[in-house]
Amino acid sequence: MQTWDIFCTVIDNYGDVGITWRLARQLAAEHGVRPRLWVDDLRAFQAIRPEVDPSLDCQRLAGVEIRRWSDPLPEVAPGRVVIEALACNLPETFIRSMADSRPKPVWLNLEYLSAEDWVRGCHGLPSPHPRLPLTKYFFMPGYVPGTGGVLREIWLEAARREFQASAAARTAFLRDLGVAEPAAGALLVSLFAYETRSVGALLETWAQGAEPVELYIPRGKVLAGVEHWLGQAVAPRDGQTRGNLRLWVLPMLDQDAYDRLLWACDCNFVRGEDSFVRAQWAARPLVWQAYRQEEDAQRPKIKSFLDLYCAGLEPQAAEALRAFWGAWNEDRDCASAWPAYRRRLAQFRLHANRWTEVLAAPGDLAGNLVRFCEKQLGEKPK
Repeated sequence: MQTWDIFCTVIDNYGDVGITWRLARQLAAEHGVRPRLWVDDLRAFQAIRPEVDPSLDCQRLAGVEIRRWSDPLPEVAPGRVVIEALACNLPETFIRSMADSRPKPVWLNLEYLSAEDWVRGCHGLPSPHPRLPLTKYFFMPGYVPGTGGVLREIWLEAARREFQASAAARTAFLRDLGVAEPAAGALLVSLFAYETRSVGALLETWAQGAEPVELYIPRGKVLAGVEHWLGQAVAPRDGQTRGNLRLWVLPMLDQDAYDRLLWACDCNFVRGEDSFVRAQWAARPLVWQAYRQEEDAQRPKIKSFLDLYCAGLEPQAAEALRAFWGAWNEDRDCASAWPAYRRRLAQFRLHANRWTEVLAAPGDLAGNLVRFCEKQLGEKPK
């Protein structure tokens, strides 16, 4: 059984460690790999995986060895594969140990997910180290064949379909969250977002609208704007009603519970990468808020994804989706864009279900990683 080292720095609270944890867990469960996950902020890790003990330098969970990434790093022999995930930089001492290893490990730079055209051309490219006898390979997650795909566990689709086919399962899940039974005919929405000036106007639109809306808000950065609109702080599971809107602030959910929240809702607002990918696998309409970057570098990422995602939509539906996503991402008046988006929600739901087939076409990220590394190691693929 091979040891793989996966390094992760926590940049945006939960997203990076969420991705690397899902990857490590899947490698252990489905591919016979012995992952060693190095994380520099175990408290953030504990928020999405409550079993993690931030006081321990080394612990095991779900077949994964979790190590504190400290400075200096403990002396360990590098694994057969070493992954620097999501723009982190390996300790120089560890790189030197890699160069001294016999045989040398496969070294991968696991990049952020993007739908941009250049991704396929960069996937798998080698980058020789300028001084040491090492080569690093770029591994590019993506949405089209010829990229690394996205994370998807072998059990995910069946579990999602079973949950969504059962009204009792949704009812039990919401009850376990400590929220009241949704109003009859209510639209169920989850809201996980960065700070945005658009949130108050959207909440007001839902409050003044004709249909009941049940809004579930996992704790996060958008909560400050929600509380500003309410004019008060909100405790977890403390339902607040304004007009036809009833909102609930949820306690911090572990990743598996968050998946079920996405499955339970009629529309999901998500951010970053991890929740974005999981919302796509949920086969429900979604609204993505990209991480805002200097010089609006996130705009090409949004456009590139929408060009792919909207390809199967009729023009008016695609226009409504683009308009609402654009307003939400640019802090514009998304309230005026909501009615056109809402009218097509049933159409977006059918499209979201079809999109999962497109998403599956490149193969799943973990499996593609294993096959790539087997090729570099000269091993026969399983």
